[in-house]
Amino acid sequence: MQRALVSVPTPAIIRYKRNEIQTIYDSPLMDLVFRAASVHRLHHDPSKIQLCTLMNIKTGGCTEDCSYCSQSSRYSTPTKASRLVDIEPVLEAARKAKENGSTRFCMGAAWRDLAGRKRGFERILTMVREVRGMGMEVCTTLGMLSPEQARQLKEAGLTAYNHNLDTSREFYPKVITTRSYDDRLGTIEAVRDAGISVCSGGILGLGEADSDRVGLIYEVSNMPEHPESFPVNALVPIEGTPLEKNERVAHHTLLRTIATARIAMPSTIIRLAAGRQTLSEAEQAMCFMAGANAVFTGEQMLTTPCSPWEEDKAMMDRWGLAGMRSFEQSSVATKEGSRLEVVPESPKAESLKAEAT
Repeated sequence: MQRALVSVPTPAIIRYKRNEIQTIYDSPLMDLVFRAASVHRLHHDPSKIQLCTLMNIKTGGCTEDCSYCSQSSRYSTPTKASRLVDIEPVLEAARKAKENGSTRFCMGAAWRDLAGRKRGFERILTMVREVRGMGMEVCTTLGMLSPEQARQLKEAGLTAYNHNLDTSREFYPKVITTRSYDDRLGTIEAVRDAGISVCSGGILGLGEADSDRVGLIYEVSNMPEHPESFPVNALVPIEGTPLEKNERVAHHTLLRTIATARIAMPSTIIRLAAGRQTLSEAEQAMCFMAGANAVFTGEQMLTTPCSPWEEDKAMMDRWGLAGMRSFEQSSVATKEGSRLEVVPESPKAESLKAEAT
């Protein structure tokens, strides 16, 4: 049994202007990575990676028109709509994820919002309570939330809520028209006000320019609080979506985005998310060097492939990396407050930690 870390004071937040972030992004790549790595080591243990597992608890049928998403009902894709899953399969998946070293379990439902979904929401609240009772961090992504829904999730034990901005404010209308940028910011505000950790990032490869990647980092880093987590997704083009023919984002673009985000948000966990399975091990290592310190691992993302646990464990062993404990991030521990007593450690996470020392 491991006791959760004592919270430490959050360092003062440095706010960068958009042109300053652009200058950082445009700096020579090796200088940028070195600077980001230096910032990373001042605020994080560079040998630690947060392992997260994501489960799709309600697939397809979403009324939004996100042009990258196979779960939109507006497009003809291989993804078929299904009902919200029952509670026990979710708990079984969470137990398996914990046994394999994941300390955060994320659940995603393809909904625009929770309007008219009272029974489904109650089922999700039960899922949150049960997974939280396993000593894991719990994250959900359920579309737009009201302040009251955010409050109920917090009371159930939700650790974090994912709601990506996706891209810059300027480019956003070219990707999505059914939900505004301010709608997304409103949900993030409700989540933050409820005392839930914010997970908000973006997708690279939507057809955006470098200035849009900078714009995304500017928007997120100038929120009232830096998000506890910033996912960096590389688009996985899916047949039937408007972006099915987009080219794979270049590794140096991914690297620049991670490094710039690390400098702009020093204490935030930067999550190497969708598209990671397309990267070589050396490319992933460069991302970790530049400040990425979380990955999704397991059998699958929402509708795209994921790197399996055993492959990730072997990679981490080779690079001298170990899994974080649940609630190890100080800002998350602060928001959890009195909920943190004794947090059980997964056997595989203990093994990773022992092998790295």
